[in-house]
Amino acid sequence: MLEGAKVLVTGATGQVGLPVARTLASRNEVWALARFKDQGARQALEEAGVRCCTVDLSSGQLDGLPDDFTHVANFAVAKSSNFQRDLAINAESVGFLMSHCRSARAFLHCSSTAVYQPNGHHRFKETDPLGDNHRLVLPSYSISKIAAEAVARFGAKHWNLPTTIARLNVPYGDNGGWPALHLDWMLAGVPIALHADKPNLFNPIHEDDIVEQVPKLFEIADVPAVVLNWAGKDQVSMEEWCEFLGRLVGVEPKLAYTTQAIASVTTDNTLMHQLIGQTRVPWREGMERMARARHPELFG
Repeated sequence: MLEGAKVLVTGATGQVGLPVARTLASRNEVWALARFKDQGARQALEEAGVRCCTVDLSSGQLDGLPDDFTHVANFAVAKSSNFQRDLAINAESVGFLMSHCRSARAFLHCSSTAVYQPNGHHRFKETDPLGDNHRLVLPSYSISKIAAEAVARFGAKHWNLPTTIARLNVPYGDNGGWPALHLDWMLAGVPIALHADKPNLFNPIHEDDIVEQVPKLFEIADVPAVVLNWAGKDQVSMEEWCEFLGRLVGVEPKLAYTTQAIASVTTDNTLMHQLIGQTRVPWREGMERMARARHPELFG
């Protein structure tokens, strides 16, 4: 565990940033940057001892924010499908943040496996071609995340700032995620769109593993930046997890196959396992915990 550090977490009200910030605050001085439109999330952070600062990172206005953070975890993300906005928030803001915090010991930039060029059921390695993976559903997402990685790579070299770029696959847990959304759609009787090139394979990673591995990602930060996949050890299809969640709650999932959906993004985690180890939460256990936490009324 990281202890006695002064940590800055951006995107701290989000699905991933929130549990990371709250957990780190138990042993460190944690500051959270966000726009804080969700006052409930802000309250949850403050109750955990996190110091909250309302900042629009894309503006580059970081005056008044301390510059002596020892560690920075960047989970800020925009998925508005507006290219100008998403390039500003996802990419330009990384440069502003790294410049302001260039004296930090480690900078963690959370990227996405959405940066890979679609390639059927191929297990993506960090050296595989990049491409516009999410164009059909989130037009600006993949491109802006690739741009963000380029900014982070530059910042690591320019400011000699040890950096890790972690390409996150499918995060999920009590705080939400893609499987949680699928469960909600099942309960509402809404069809779930899956890509026609089935099965739809991913490597979901539980928030407990994410929280546990953040300090390890700080430890491996280096110059040039270290780039690695960040994903669960289990390769699971959407079909499998929808069927499993449906059985838990007694609902038959309605699957609608189409070419207008995000295709499989499954990862080769060899480098990740060498550098920070494997994840520990089995996907069935994690998803049952998620379902019980988010819909306790269904379990008695």
